[in-house]
Amino acid sequence: MAMTLFKYIPSALSVFFVLTIFFLIRKQRFGIFQTVWWLFSAFSILVLGLFPSFADKLGSIIGIHYPPILPIILAICMLFVKILTMDIERTRQEIKIRILIQKLGTQEAELQDLKDALAEKKR
Repeated sequence: MAMTLFKYIPSALSVFFVLTIFFLIRKQRFGIFQTVWWLFSAFSILVLGLFPSFADKLGSIIGIHYPPILPIILAICMLFVKILTMDIERTRQEIKIRILIQKLGTQEAELQDLKDALAEKKR
């Protein structure tokens, strides 16, 4: 009983995560590049969750002596890449925000100059 339950839990968890990812993609919660990333992640989760022996076979082919560690290494690498891309995007957004703030400041200064000129004209 415990062995079959042990096999079903990872499968159920992987299907749950994949359905959650597909739901979020369907609701358009991600951009185009994030959608591709999450589809790849969902596929990986589903394959490793439904066929855990695939990680064992791939690990022995690559030469990893403890094959179950392969999904963990891949997950850490994927997280590292994801964090890097998030930081790059955040930096890009911060630069855009700074430029917008500068433009807004310029517009406000010009508006104040126009108000002052209009007030002088009325006198």
